[in-house]
Amino acid sequence: MITATGLELRAGTRILLADTTLRLQHGDRIGLVGRNGAGKTTTLRVLAGEGQPYGGTVTRSGPLGYLPQDPREGDLDITAKDRVLSARGLDTLVAELEKIHIQMAELTGAARDAAVERYGRIEERFADLGGYAAESEAARICSNLGLPDRVLVQPMRTLSGGQRRRVELARILFGAQADTGGGQATQLLLDEPTNHLDADSITWLRDYLKNYAGGLVIISHDVELLGAVVNKVWFLDAVRGELDVYNMNWARYLEARATDEQRRRRERANAEKKASALLSQAAKLGAKATKAAAAHQMVRRAEALVANLDEVRVADKVARIRFPSPAACGRTPLTASNLSKSYGSLEIFTGVDLAIDRGSRVVVLGLNGAGKTTLLKLLGGRERPDTGAVEPGHGLKLGYYAQEHETLDPDRTVWENTRSAAPDAGAQELRNLLGTFLFTGEQLDQRAGTLSGGEKTRLALAGLVSSAANVLLLDEPTNNLDPASREQVLDALRRYEGAVVLVTHDPGAVTALNPERVILLPDGTEDHWSADYLDLVELA
Repeated sequence: MITATGLELRAGTRILLADTTLRLQHGDRIGLVGRNGAGKTTTLRVLAGEGQPYGGTVTRSGPLGYLPQDPREGDLDITAKDRVLSARGLDTLVAELEKIHIQMAELTGAARDAAVERYGRIEERFADLGGYAAESEAARICSNLGLPDRVLVQPMRTLSGGQRRRVELARILFGAQADTGGGQATQLLLDEPTNHLDADSITWLRDYLKNYAGGLVIISHDVELLGAVVNKVWFLDAVRGELDVYNMNWARYLEARATDEQRRRRERANAEKKASALLSQAAKLGAKATKAAAAHQMVRRAEALVANLDEVRVADKVARIRFPSPAACGRTPLTASNLSKSYGSLEIFTGVDLAIDRGSRVVVLGLNGAGKTTLLKLLGGRERPDTGAVEPGHGLKLGYYAQEHETLDPDRTVWENTRSAAPDAGAQELRNLLGTFLFTGEQLDQRAGTLSGGEKTRLALAGLVSSAANVLLLDEPTNNLDPASREQVLDALRRYEGAVVLVTHDPGAVTALNPERVILLPDGTEDHWSADYLDLVELA
């Protein structure tokens, strides 16, 4: 169980939540919703114990599994399999058994007998934790999340950000499966768990969470997931700084919230009408000295009527995203020849050639782990190829959007990150730009590392817009965005006149790009785009 009492959360001086009580109990499957920047990620971090509230207390009992939006680094030298097994402490036991097994073959006499006895004790502990059946269970979870055996034997440092995040999700779910025999169920706190998952993995996760018996709080922009899974909704209202609890499923919540908003608007209209009448009457009475006390009382009553009303809700603001008008460039601003990349003995791809012509539109497809993100990093100069070369053409100006927001410095403010992306822009020009991406006032001084996933996406896109890039390298640009902001990105893609190289799991983004060509990894095969490839986007 997780209980928060008198909870107050702030971003700078902005109040996200005030004097709020929350409770997550066994069997609760809660959808935490609200507009981007309302404080959903901050709330989940505090409930998980990875952030401190401004006020109030949070108590936790029982095991907890927390999936943040950004993948944790951890020990990057261990294999993906060991990272998953570590959820139950099996990784160290497996390593110890392998070590003793080698020793037993080399030792003799009493030393060998001692090793055999120790092997038996560790093997018994290994069996108590599920043993080899648990290893198979972990492999099944990994497979369902798009992590095949070849990925599980790789060191974590060789995996893409999306793969590391899926490993972390697999670890959390594997740990939750350990609950047996009346033990306390794991409380799961999942922040955008479907990011980087293909369609089959999302379907599997949806079924898994729908039948999960422990407590669950989930942040997601996937309305199908919310509709299938949640039996309660916490709506974080950014206007009022309050959290409304709806003890009902998603479909009923949508109806109830619409009704609540109508009621609030009606109450405010009635109160304002009465207050206006009182103020009008007070103005008439105030002209007469004998009626001054009565007039003053009417003014106080009018003020009281509207003092405790909720602020007027306006439609949630949406970032106005427009990619830059591209700077002039030559016919082929970017070329690459014979690119290959390996991490240790693991070959990602080899012999990739491509030429990005002025205004061309290219989508990169391949299974998870095929090297799509790696290719963009090579093209953007973020990593060096093992063989081959990336050659800039005449007038090249690159804009690079990284799926894990690596282009942002988490320790620098919103303003500082944007200033570094556009050092020649005027201060007022940058303020106007950030305003269109919904960053104003004190938010400009907020550290990028404290932003939500959606806010980081908007800040990274603002950096792109501040340039005059004529080639955009976009790696999953619609992740973490609410539906309205996603539509703005898709519209910006449609309108942009420069060249684009796109990596995405979002079919809508590919449709908006209307690509001319497709690059298939890991082979590097190039083909003309056709609608037949669209089915591969969600699987890629």
